[in-house]
Amino acid sequence: MTIEDAQKIVDNWIKQNGIRYFNELTNMAILTEEVGEVARIISRKYGEQSFKASDTVKNLGDELADVLFVLICIANQTGIDLTEAFNKNIEKKTKRDILRHKENKKLNNS
Repeated sequence: MTIEDAQKIVDNWIKQNGIRYFNELTNMAILTEEVGEVARIISRKYGEQSFKASDTVKNLGDELADVLFVLICIANQTGIDLTEAFNKNIEKKTKRDILRHKENKKLNNS
């Protein structure tokens, strides 16, 4: 699946099942909530917090997919072609960071 395919799938799902997109502000709040759920899992699985009984049914992959879904909703409703935006972003990062991480002594002490 391409990013373009994912944007079309989400748009079709919204039109068939969601009636319409939530407004941008609502979707931003939902995105924040979903990122918080990812953080909760990460802090318990890889961090120092312990799991509660209600946390054990949470699935990191599912929560990351929720983040992706809402992110795609925001892109769709604001007219962003995520493929184009991602490609430009990678190009920017590559130019900016071509040597930055290779020369970072903190990363090379392993």
